[in-house]
Amino acid sequence: MKGTMILISIFTAAVLLVGASFLPGPAQAASSYVGTVTCSGCHDKEYTNFSKFAKKAHSDRSIKVMAKKLTPEELKECYACHTTGYGQPGGFVSFEKTPDLGHAGCEVCHGPGSAHVDAGGKKDLIKGKGRMNVKECEKCHNSERVSNFRFKPMLYGGAH
Repeated sequence: MKGTMILISIFTAAVLLVGASFLPGPAQAASSYVGTVTCSGCHDKEYTNFSKFAKKAHSDRSIKVMAKKLTPEELKECYACHTTGYGQPGGFVSFEKTPDLGHAGCEVCHGPGSAHVDAGGKKDLIKGKGRMNVKECEKCHNSERVSNFRFKPMLYGGAH
């Protein structure tokens, strides 16, 4: 009987520990996508440069032009790089449901911005803390895509 109680206690503790490991941390739980326009409130210069010069600011146009020629699987691949947060909780779903995330905006590189916004712009709540490197770009700008589409990442390509 005593051995059974010990086993039950150990099992309960293990279940609680394993379950807790799947819970998001405080920054993750509080972070959701806010859209690039939200960033413009505090980062007007970057937003203006992004909107005017960065190709990714209008990447939704490329998808819309190509969509009819693509299979659903190919279209999903486009969404992964040409929209904000596709496949992520609170990210791009469709141009109708989440139009503010329909291009590759600030949060593609800097991560979901709600915690950063809610904390009044606290830098440690944003990916890269404002400083990014080319390695971050390789999620979309990998060697296969560079070869196929002849584009290279531009770390300061219009936004910064």
